[in-house]
Amino acid sequence: MELFNLTGKNAIVIGGSRGLGYGMAAGLSQAGARVMLVSRNQEALGQAKKQLEETTGGEVLTKAFDICSVEGIRQFAAESAQRLGQIDILINSAGLNIRKAALDFEEEDWDRIQDVQLKYVFFMAQAVARQMVEKKIPGKIINIASLNSVLGLKNMVSYCAAKGGIAQMTKAMANELAPYGICVNAIGPGYFETEMTKPLFQKPEYVKMFHERIPMNRTGLPEDLAGAAVFLASPASDYMTGQIVYVDGGWLVN
Repeated sequence: MELFNLTGKNAIVIGGSRGLGYGMAAGLSQAGARVMLVSRNQEALGQAKKQLEETTGGEVLTKAFDICSVEGIRQFAAESAQRLGQIDILINSAGLNIRKAALDFEEEDWDRIQDVQLKYVFFMAQAVARQMVEKKIPGKIINIASLNSVLGLKNMVSYCAAKGGIAQMTKAMANELAPYGICVNAIGPGYFETEMTKPLFQKPEYVKMFHERIPMNRTGLPEDLAGAAVFLASPASDYMTGQIVYVDGGWLVN
């Protein structure tokens, strides 16, 4: 058995057209998986597909889709299973954050983050897991946790609550899906410069703080998540479920 070989596997990467999702998709493609990139932006998907095919030589499909509907998610999972033949791997990488002081949070802000970062992440995992169970696929579901799954950083109260929920949801789903041979784990990125975190990286004082706080003295790059994604998607992690792998340059040990 080739531990990290994903040849013949079909992977769906939600949020795969850019940032962390793209970095993980690239890792899966390099390992031999056929990858379906999913995003709301058709133009971004086209650019990502072209770049990924050129750099990895792998087969890349795309699907423009907005995850914000439970019924839509269920239809998407069924159609994707039919299109791919089967779904072996799901990377559940949708993202959204609203930075406000806890005392200033409005109900609309709270609900929007909970929906994108927790509610629809669960229903996507559920819908894909149903397809795996139906086809008897020993699949891999990889959610995206965060440092804020265990920390409580300022101005992100709803985000912290949602990411804490991702950690517990991952464990609970792992417990229930293990009898079907489905592994459910999560990756917890540290600080990476993405569209969502760009405002922080435009402030020199924050960049200085990040570098001083992180033992490796740098913030993450999307490709830094590729190894963890391939590991959790591959036979190398077949006896591992319900875990969070933190990729943070050492932030949590400092």
